[in-house]
Amino acid sequence: MKFKKFLDKYFSLTSRCAIILALLSAVILLISKLSPLFSDWFNRYISSFCRLIISKLTGLLPFSLGEAMFLCLPLFIFIALFVYFKVCYNDDIKAGRYVVTLVSFLSIMLTAYVFMFGVGYNCSDIEDKLGLEAKPVSYEELEHTADCLLNEINSAIDDIDYRYDGSSRLPYSFKELNDNLNSAYSSFSDKYPFVPKLSSNVKILAVSPVMTYTHISGIFTYYTGEANLNINYPDYSLPYTMAHEMAHQRGVAPENEANFIAFLVCLESEDPYIRYSASMSVLEYVLSAMHKASPEEYARYTSDLDLRIRGEMVAFSNFFDKYRDSVASEVTDTINDTYLKASGDSAGSKSYGMVVDLACAYYAD
Repeated sequence: MKFKKFLDKYFSLTSRCAIILALLSAVILLISKLSPLFSDWFNRYISSFCRLIISKLTGLLPFSLGEAMFLCLPLFIFIALFVYFKVCYNDDIKAGRYVVTLVSFLSIMLTAYVFMFGVGYNCSDIEDKLGLEAKPVSYEELEHTADCLLNEINSAIDDIDYRYDGSSRLPYSFKELNDNLNSAYSSFSDKYPFVPKLSSNVKILAVSPVMTYTHISGIFTYYTGEANLNINYPDYSLPYTMAHEMAHQRGVAPENEANFIAFLVCLESEDPYIRYSASMSVLEYVLSAMHKASPEEYARYTSDLDLRIRGEMVAFSNFFDKYRDSVASEVTDTINDTYLKASGDSAGSKSYGMVVDLACAYYAD
């Protein structure tokens, strides 16, 4: 009887439902950590349905709702503190209900995370789904992969328009790029149904120039189902980054897997600039691994690259000089690393570069 009075005193029906859903979500997350098969099923059917509904609703907006909510976060915190100290501070009952409201809000956030995206970190490995064998690679295997990527680049490079500074130019509008990648994802989903079909509108970040100081080129906000793109980066990086965020939007959670799926999807496209973007982006990961493995051999290899490829890389380096050493990037990397590890990605922010192992397995096969 006392417990019922306590519930009636502090917990509304909405609060009770929110907390019950959070407990259910925690159980689902625990089961997903124990069973990749359950994770695959839940992510493919339950989570994909949730992402479909939310992304279609937010896709109607001409701006990024996720970005707007983030920018308004200081205001929300101020209002929450103002209400507490103005209304609840000297009233035990109101203070108790205020705490319950906060707990309910956090419960809803946990439920949304699990149902929208969180289970995806516990799915079976992408190499199993694609029939690949990813493993540590030698320098010779890295060089072979780089050769294959250069073949991909060379098949498209004559159709690329370059500026005077060496950087390439996106040959069409942002919307056309979005449509081309939706088409490529549709073709890829026909071959690999574990990536669900979804026609989505990627959002442009309004604060792209400022966001560049954090070294964030794109972000998927799973609470709003939106894939967001920082368009301040050089053109050649945009298609691949967009495809990466669209992979998250379709339930590919680990960063290395999102990188690799984005690469395969871009290769699926008939558009030469999209294929060029993906091959250049993955080549940079591979070249970085080659440099760590053997700086001397790396120097020899890169000295023979096509001048247009080297010009693209130099132009990017010149662009990035302004943003390279920023406090914002250090803070963001720490937060992102912590989030990824907490979500189950043990490599943290280093997982982005692990696409190299997958690329080597792909070309070895």
